[in-house]
Amino acid sequence: MTQLIGSNGWATAPADIAMWKEMGISWGRDSVGPGQRKSPDDPVIVDKTGPGMNHDLPSTILSNNRNGIHSLLLLAYTPKWNASVPGDGVSAPKDDSVWQRYVETAVRTYIAPPYNVKYFQIWNEAAGKLSGGSPQASFWHGPNFRAHREHARPYDRAMQDYVELIHVPAARIIRKYGGYVVYGGWPDQGGLETYIKWLEYRSPVVDARMIDWVDYLDTHYLGVDALTPLYDRYVANGRARGIWQTEIGDRYMRDPHYLPMYYFKSAVWALDHAWDDPNKYVSMVYHWDGYEPYRLTHRGSPRTYNVSGRSLIVLNKTAGGALARFDGHLAFGPDASGLALRSGNEIVIQVRAKPGARTVTLGGVAFARSERLAVAMIDAITGDAADTSAISARSGSDGLSIGIEVPDAVNGAEHGEPMHLAYLVVAQKA
Repeated sequence: MTQLIGSNGWATAPADIAMWKEMGISWGRDSVGPGQRKSPDDPVIVDKTGPGMNHDLPSTILSNNRNGIHSLLLLAYTPKWNASVPGDGVSAPKDDSVWQRYVETAVRTYIAPPYNVKYFQIWNEAAGKLSGGSPQASFWHGPNFRAHREHARPYDRAMQDYVELIHVPAARIIRKYGGYVVYGGWPDQGGLETYIKWLEYRSPVVDARMIDWVDYLDTHYLGVDALTPLYDRYVANGRARGIWQTEIGDRYMRDPHYLPMYYFKSAVWALDHAWDDPNKYVSMVYHWDGYEPYRLTHRGSPRTYNVSGRSLIVLNKTAGGALARFDGHLAFGPDASGLALRSGNEIVIQVRAKPGARTVTLGGVAFARSERLAVAMIDAITGDAADTSAISARSGSDGLSIGIEVPDAVNGAEHGEPMHLAYLVVAQKA
């Protein structure tokens, strides 16, 4: 499960790293820079990271390496002195050779020992006119941009400029040094049809399509099922190595069920989609710390877990074994639904249900007699185990039938309706 879980930002203090490990976070993502900050005569500086470029990047990467955390380096943006929109650091560069020098310096530095970084992301959420109605993307501005959306007009050459000035030149440098190209996070409101259009657009200027210079497709804030068209079109036939989402969560995490359901479904989906490489499918939470109650942790001294962070701890502990498909089938009674997978020698079923007596039947798999089985119900948010009196199990020729009593004090709600999220863990007694 931990192979799927990443976060934006870095864990730098030992206590923070310990929290990442407890939550199962195995990937971090952040920027590299600042490049040539003030003029073309400045040296190209790539040893800082973080929103304010005030953290040391080399020591962070070395710490990640020691602690088994993978690093994704975000290559972005334009120095303001080189911006095509005056003073706007997320606009296209006036002189694209400045961008290429920055990329070359960053990749050459961090792909080499002792850093050994292999994964580099090009820009962030570059798009044209978005399907949601925005005339320009938040992180890719061009002519006619205005801070007030109602006064802005579309950036007509947004994607052509991105392909020709930013993506393909950077991707060629990354691959020259043996690294992998991670697409720059297509925003959810941009629409998959538009994403596919520009992935397959062939630029006459660089004589290339973006998809030919992408190793890992990347989207932001989509549901798991939305990734299937990208898999079918690009990954199944080897045109791309995998699919990532380098931003998920944020305000969606106000629903305490969002993260555990997202990652459990991601695991089930990945097992059904040739999960033959540990780095093939990764999703990164935005953000792992902060003051909002839905972040993974609450910033402070000491730092503490929020509800979303605790839910990852429970998931990591409950489904922490080697994962495999559950080849049987599930049937839920009224007011219950869920998914199942195998974790080590156990079957783990994630169940979302209304309060009261609920049932689930596992068929298509041979089970030992029920007295030889142990069935536990674990609260997906707190990790508390339900009393055994709330669970019954009966095995027969049609499979295993499990009855559970869902508590009235549920741990979440869907559209204001009380719902409870739990794991049923089925194991054979020793």
